[in-house]
Amino acid sequence: MNRNCQPALTLYVVGLIGLGVLAIVFHDFALDWQPVPPWVPGRIALAYGSGVLMLVCGAGLLFRATAMWPARILFPYLILWVLLKVRILFLAPGMEAVWLGFGEIVMVMTGGWILWANSDNAARRSMLTGITGSSGLQRAQVAFALAVLPVGLSHLVYIPETVGFVPAWMPTRIFWASLTGAGQIACGLGILFRVLPRVAAWCEAGMVSVFTLLVWLPLVFAKPNDRGAWTGFLISWIIGAAAWVVAQQQGAAQRLEGNQDRLSEVATPT
Repeated sequence: MNRNCQPALTLYVVGLIGLGVLAIVFHDFALDWQPVPPWVPGRIALAYGSGVLMLVCGAGLLFRATAMWPARILFPYLILWVLLKVRILFLAPGMEAVWLGFGEIVMVMTGGWILWANSDNAARRSMLTGITGSSGLQRAQVAFALAVLPVGLSHLVYIPETVGFVPAWMPTRIFWASLTGAGQIACGLGILFRVLPRVAAWCEAGMVSVFTLLVWLPLVFAKPNDRGAWTGFLISWIIGAAAWVVAQQQGAAQRLEGNQDRLSEVATPT
C-alpha cells in the first residue's frame, strides 16, 4: 500500500473501527448513513457482519503487508453504502437533505477509493483500470469534489438547522453557518476545476475536522451512552478523515508533477 495517505490513513482507520464497534454494540447499522430496510432477512446478523468487516478491514489497513486486500474489500463495501442512498434520490429529488446524505456517504466512499487506487498491486493487475491507478485517483477526487457541493449547500438551505449546530458560545452564529456552507462549496469547486486544488482540499479537511471537534465531540461528552451522538461523531470523523486522504493525495500528486517537470527540464537538450 502506498504510504502517501499517512497520517490520514490512520484517522480513516480509527473512524472505520469506531463504526465497526458501534455496529456490534448496538446490533444495528449506522442509522441514516446505512439505511438498511427493517424487513431485510437476517438484518441483525448483517449488522454484526458489517461491524466485523469494518473492524477487520480497519486493522488490516494499518499494516503494509496486509493492506491490499482490506482496501479491495472496503471499496466495494462502501459502494454498497452509496447504493443504499440512491433509491431516495429518485423518491425525493427536490429535497436538498437527500443530496446532503448522499454527498456525505460519497465523501466517505472516495476515501476508500483512493486507498484502493493507491495500492500498487491493484493498479498493475486489476482489470478495472478506470478506477485504479492514476486515472482512478483523478476520478475519486472529482467524485469527492462533486459530493462536497450538496453538503455545503445544505448549510445555506437549512440555515436555522445549521445555526443550531454552531456552538452557543460563538458570536454571530448565522454568519458562521453561512460562511461554512459557502466555504465548502468553494472548496468543492476548487478541487473540481483545479483552482488551487491542494489548498481547497486542505481547507475542506480542516473544516470538517473542526465540525467534528466543536459540534459532535461535546455531544458525545454530554451524552456518552447515546447512540445518535456517537454515530454522528464517528461519521463526521470518517468524513473528515476521507477529506484528509484526498488532501494528502493532492499534495502527493503535485509533488509528482513537480518532479516530472524537473526531470523533463533535465532531459531536454539545450
